[in-house]
Amino acid sequence: MVFSRNNNQDELTKQSANVALSFFIELVQVLAISLAIIIPVRYFLIQPFYVKGASMEPNFFDHEYLIINEISYRFQEPQRGEILVFHYPNDPKNYFIKRIVGLPGETVEIANGQVKIYNDDYPNGIILDEHSYLDDVYTSQTSTETLGADEYYVLGDNRASSLDSRYFGPIDSKVIVGKVWLRGWPLDRWMIFNDPTYNL
Repeated sequence: MVFSRNNNQDELTKQSANVALSFFIELVQVLAISLAIIIPVRYFLIQPFYVKGASMEPNFFDHEYLIINEISYRFQEPQRGEILVFHYPNDPKNYFIKRIVGLPGETVEIANGQVKIYNDDYPNGIILDEHSYLDDVYTSQTSTETLGADEYYVLGDNRASSLDSRYFGPIDSKVIVGKVWLRGWPLDRWMIFNDPTYNL
């Protein structure tokens, strides 16, 4: 009887050890699969950012939490009106958020508070109508910039308080991180962003 009892205890101990080992192996597998999904998504598809400063008011405010789509531009070129996150050309460790107004090959002219675009369709220029996202539009400075094959002209929505292409020039496509996809915080301002359309 004593021998039998010890045998049963040994068997129970082995079963418990097997259950614990099976649980541990499953846990490792779940973690491995989760990391295999999360890491590529986090580093290659989407990335969180938060707004710092007032340069994009009234559409984005300080400390708002954004999700950036990093994969779109692998399949299509950036478009006018899209909101970008990019490395600041003069200090790549810093990230900026601005809106595209000028596309590669175009000439952007800022004068009399307005942005004028010159391209193949409008060799004499056309004033950019930005009222779909800005109620009161006045773009200060006077300048004319012709963009290279991979360059974009970007402006902050808060034209009176924005360090943008008026000061540091156009940005190269290589510094672009991605475009703003959604605002996750604060919850009462949560939204997915659609690109504006222009009569160009």
